[in-house]
Amino acid sequence: MKTPHKHAELIIAWANGAEIETRYSALHEWYLVTHPVWKEGCVYRIKPEPKPDVVELHNVVIWGRTSTTIPNIKLTFDGETGQLKSAEVI
Repeated sequence: MKTPHKHAELIIAWANGAEIETRYSALHEWYLVTHPVWKEGCVYRIKPEPKPDVVELHNVVIWGRTSTTIPNIKLTFDGETGQLKSAEVI
């Protein structure tokens, strides 16, 4: 019985239009490859969909001011890193 290629599922996904990334052992980042060579010793993956930003609405109350339950600040966090991208008074 013939053993399937190590990257058979990824090759099929690439043939069907999936974007493929590879990672070099010395570097820890993934890189898009348009024409993968499908070496047995290489690591490949389907490029993941980017995570959407997270938006949170909050109510900030300043001491001594009339408080309300209506949100008055909008915080936007990067979906990939979780880092604050923007803060907006609404």
